[in-house]
Amino acid sequence: MRQLLRRAASWAVSVAQALAVWFIATTFLVEPFRIWPTGSMKRTLLVNDFLFVNKLLYGAEVPFTHARTPPLREPAHGEIVVFKSIEEPGLRLVKRLVGLPGDTLAMEAGALRRNGVVVPEPYAVHTGTSHHESSAVLAKIRAWQLSHYVGADREHYAPDVNHWGPVVVPRDSLFFLGDNRDESYDGRYYGFVPRENVLGHPFVVYFSFDDESWRPLPFMTAVRWNRLLTSPD
Repeated sequence: MRQLLRRAASWAVSVAQALAVWFIATTFLVEPFRIWPTGSMKRTLLVNDFLFVNKLLYGAEVPFTHARTPPLREPAHGEIVVFKSIEEPGLRLVKRLVGLPGDTLAMEAGALRRNGVVVPEPYAVHTGTSHHESSAVLAKIRAWQLSHYVGADREHYAPDVNHWGPVVVPRDSLFFLGDNRDESYDGRYYGFVPRENVLGHPFVVYFSFDDESWRPLPFMTAVRWNRLLTSPD
């Protein structure tokens, strides 16, 4: 009986240690993240890509506090970032960082300008889909942009998703766009994201499968083998 209790106690300690290591690792170091059904980052990231996110790079959140660990460095232009939505608490988004504090941003016919210069964006996808947003959506876009607008005619400023600005990114804020520009609900609609909402940088695709091939075909044929262990950029 004593031997059985010792084994049970040893097993419980091993499980507790494993859980502690898992909790520390996923809280401060690396966390798995899945791309749910949204094409906003397509071709760079696909639906049902499973990613490992580096949380240490930009500073990880300390649970149950507002504190963060010191970042190894700050986010940079062009990086893919996972962050908390400013509209839906609990929702995590992944987009590309295109604007840092102090940047002046504008878009002309879908082409992004930063500080007066057109940004080369080989990753951006333009499908040519025409956008006809409702007046309510356009009013929402104008409302968040107006207080940051630095153009000449504020009174008649009428932005849309592919033609807006110039606006200046405020302090401690970032601006994100999806790579699939014509199919992305991104910063053009909801505005700037606080720096504190940043969660991490996805650095590797550890698993991926084709949703359309998943049910009718065997498991192995649905796996996107060519994406495994690749780095999104």
